[in-house]
Amino acid sequence: MFNFRDVGGHAGHDGRVVRPGRLYRSDSLHRIDDTDREAFAALGVRTVIDLRRPAEVERDGRVPHFDGLTWRHIHPEHAEWGERPYRPGTDLARYLADRYADLAETGTAGLAEAIGLIADPANAPVVVHCVAGKDRTGIVCALTLAVLGVGDDDIVADYALSTEAGERYRAWFEATGQHTGETLPVLTCPAEAMALFLTELRQAHGSVEGYLRHAGVGEPQLAALRGHLLT
Repeated sequence: MFNFRDVGGHAGHDGRVVRPGRLYRSDSLHRIDDTDREAFAALGVRTVIDLRRPAEVERDGRVPHFDGLTWRHIHPEHAEWGERPYRPGTDLARYLADRYADLAETGTAGLAEAIGLIADPANAPVVVHCVAGKDRTGIVCALTLAVLGVGDDDIVADYALSTEAGERYRAWFEATGQHTGETLPVLTCPAEAMALFLTELRQAHGSVEGYLRHAGVGEPQLAALRGHLLT
């Protein structure tokens, strides 16, 4: 794996901090092998939220079995990126922000379900992942951190960390001759893409919480999210 990290440690509401060891983000966990199993098991993960398309799960497989681990497959509905491919030389941040806005519009049910699972303390520790761990995972983590009161600068910086991870993934892919049945996705994460997405989401819905209420996340879930992920 190339993009596994703890989402905790950021400053949130009322001087509190996002609790480490409760929410992790990652690229696809199907690549956990024997050298990773002990390290992953030590985290005590209870729930894996897999945001990949059904075809991606069928193609690559899912997280291996661990005692006490529940796998939840949630596919936020969204158009295939191949329908609107990125054209090199155009504004990548604008392109990504538009794709994220599209997903937020069509994938409301899936995003609400994912946030609801993260909000339930009985599910923690949670890992949320997609294929590269940058786009679908980045949206879910950004929405979660915003509800926790994390500033946009920190949310954007966390998102941008996936650029380095993407380069590691690309190097592995090219060195091993791995084939996923499709070309590599855009792996760069310009900070401006997430900044644009959050700004425009608030313009449309008043706040991130306003968007999540629109998507179906209730006030008790928002309160629970803050209750167990802030310390």
